[in-house]
Amino acid sequence: MEVKLHVGNLPRSTTGQELGLLFALAGDVTAVDLTTDRQRGECRGYAYVTMSAQSEADRAVCMFNAYSLEDHHLRVAFVRSREQWRAGTAY
Repeated sequence: MEVKLHVGNLPRSTTGQELGLLFALAGDVTAVDLTTDRQRGECRGYAYVTMSAQSEADRAVCMFNAYSLEDHHLRVAFVRSREQWRAGTAY
């Protein structure tokens, strides 16, 4: 089952390819959705990374939450489903 992660506090110079290669160290990355500024084309500071399995997503959170990338300490967390948001449940 695929698991989506939110990655925050990214440097503006970050690319989707760079982020995908970094998270591939934790497991199989199926998608990287880097949010970019429309006018400048640079990273807006956050992205979504989809891992192929829960165990790989767990490993990615452990490896990269507070990881220093160009003097930015990344914040990595699981994305909750709509049902979890509505129910108010934790991760």
